[in-house]
Amino acid sequence: MGSVWDRTAEFLSDNLGAVLPIALLTFFVPMSILRSLSPIVATASGSLALTVGAIELALVVAVFWGMLTITVMALDFVSAAGQTAPSIATRRLLPTLLVSIALFVVSLAALQPVPLILIAAGVDVEAAARTGMVAIPRGTAWLIVGYFLLVAVLFLWASARLSVVVPVILREKKSFGALSRSWRLTRGYALRIIGVLILYAVVSLVSALAALTVFGSILSLILGNDGDTISLASVLTSIVVAAVQTAFMVIPPVFTAKLYVALTAQAGLHQNEAAV
Repeated sequence: MGSVWDRTAEFLSDNLGAVLPIALLTFFVPMSILRSLSPIVATASGSLALTVGAIELALVVAVFWGMLTITVMALDFVSAAGQTAPSIATRRLLPTLLVSIALFVVSLAALQPVPLILIAAGVDVEAAARTGMVAIPRGTAWLIVGYFLLVAVLFLWASARLSVVVPVILREKKSFGALSRSWRLTRGYALRIIGVLILYAVVSLVSALAALTVFGSILSLILGNDGDTISLASVLTSIVVAAVQTAFMVIPPVFTAKLYVALTAQAGLHQNEAAV
């Protein structure tokens, strides 16, 4: 993992001029707008809700496309293919989205037993959904906590084993076959990848929360912010938080690309040794 981090840092330092415009256009701008829209998302209804939803979807796709573009750049096969990173990312956008949506659906399905547990315990699920406040028997509560912990562990393990799915889709032009390919490549490396995932999640989350809390509080005190509408304070806070998030969002696509390169090289080495 150390060498992968070194290659990640080296790529970002050597290609900052090429990565920065893409990051600003596809990470910073969409994230700023998404956070600025958050005060009206909860209260939007009818045509306004549809419009806001369409805008959010377009912005999320833009972020996704940006991550694919930077991944292609970090894989360093653009010149050999004779095509640009944006064009390759555009061509592989649909299969990557389909695989990602399928994984998201599976993740949601893993949480479906929770309502069933509540119903079996006699809890009014509809009331809980409306008010967020409902009495849950102690035994049922512990059962749900245990299930969430189990799902969290399995999610971390699966995330590690599938961490190079996107590079596989981009480099090897696979779709759902990338899942099994990533699973094979990461065999024996899952625990080390999990450690990196946890470290990254903690540092990036703490940084974003710090920016939101500190700058959000200061700007709200100076400019005023009622929290229910878009204000100058909320927009400026969104810009600051988006800047922090952008700095962290350029890391995963580069890291996974360099991890894929290292894992494929290691797999090739093992195959050659077996052949001998």
